[in-house]
Amino acid sequence: MKLPDFLTVKETDLQNRCSTLAHQVAALGPELFSTDSREGQIRGLSQQLEVFDITQPASCGGSEGSALDLTIARETFGSLNVAHERGLLGPTPGLLENVREPLRNSFLMPYLAGEMNSGFGFTEPADAQRYTWAEIDGEELIINGQKSYVTGGAEAHFINVLVDIPRSGKTMLLIETSRPGVDLTRKFASSDGSQHAAFTFTNVRVPATHVIGPIGSGMKRALEQVSDVRMAIAATSTGLCSFVLEHLAAYLQETDGKKSLAGSNDLTRMRYGGLRIEAFAVRSALYRTARLIDIGENAVNEASAVKVLATEALSRIVDEAIQIIGGQALTETHPLTQISSRVKALQLAEGTSDILKINVARGFLDLNKGTI
Repeated sequence: MKLPDFLTVKETDLQNRCSTLAHQVAALGPELFSTDSREGQIRGLSQQLEVFDITQPASCGGSEGSALDLTIARETFGSLNVAHERGLLGPTPGLLENVREPLRNSFLMPYLAGEMNSGFGFTEPADAQRYTWAEIDGEELIINGQKSYVTGGAEAHFINVLVDIPRSGKTMLLIETSRPGVDLTRKFASSDGSQHAAFTFTNVRVPATHVIGPIGSGMKRALEQVSDVRMAIAATSTGLCSFVLEHLAAYLQETDGKKSLAGSNDLTRMRYGGLRIEAFAVRSALYRTARLIDIGENAVNEASAVKVLATEALSRIVDEAIQIIGGQALTETHPLTQISSRVKALQLAEGTSDILKINVARGFLDLNKGTI
């Protein structure tokens, strides 16, 4: 969609480079999920266009893109339906951004260089008797418990795990997956192609230097990480809305040589117009939220809201597009079918819509946070 985004010259240049990269990746041919060799090829293209490291801070050698920069990149990739490809953007430091030695050189820098994989352990099994906990034993911590949905855990060399330390509170720890007592109990993939795992921890010992941030600050740090991911999902979903609408427009503008076919029906045009209006509203909310983050506003509520808006809009738009186009849009290799298979994972990731609506209400009614 060509809209007035009020971008600076620098931001417009980034948008153009991301568009060039997206077209180059699309030219590689259709493939639902990246292979390792394809990921390397895409990474090389991204590095050549100086896009790859915008996710990484200057202190780690990256170009440190703003929230708006990251939104521009991810929305652009979504608008050309390549956002699911690995290698477009470098790994973000996430929870490890401000860690000191020994975590910085042993884990953060190899992770950013692509030499190590990381996972994020936040969710307990529904039948867990107790939150994953850690006990302090001199210069070590002893961890016990379970995590049922470790994002990225299937291939992780280490995972950042939220644990409860009695009398100290929720704390984030880095745990190598190779440590004694760490058991990977299940690997699974979500419908968007991302790889996850479940873990059990039995008397796992880690050095006290593996604590990420102050003891007791883990929940706050985890929620900050989650908010960043929600923005990423919202940007990708918003871009995919544009892709679906452009694909549908091409179908509606097809002619038999004399006149428009499907697009000549006013009821169909009304449905299409409604979808474009919805996508416009979502995109406006996305860019507003990114700008709020960049000026330092507490935008946790806004990030939750725009994630709900974007993923639910995408679900409705792709469903409606398939309904309008009909059976040809249901073939296994059709892009709308592939997007439809991914959208549910986007809706569920980092908080379902119902949970996020409750969080927004709590943020406003109880905590007086945000501007919505």
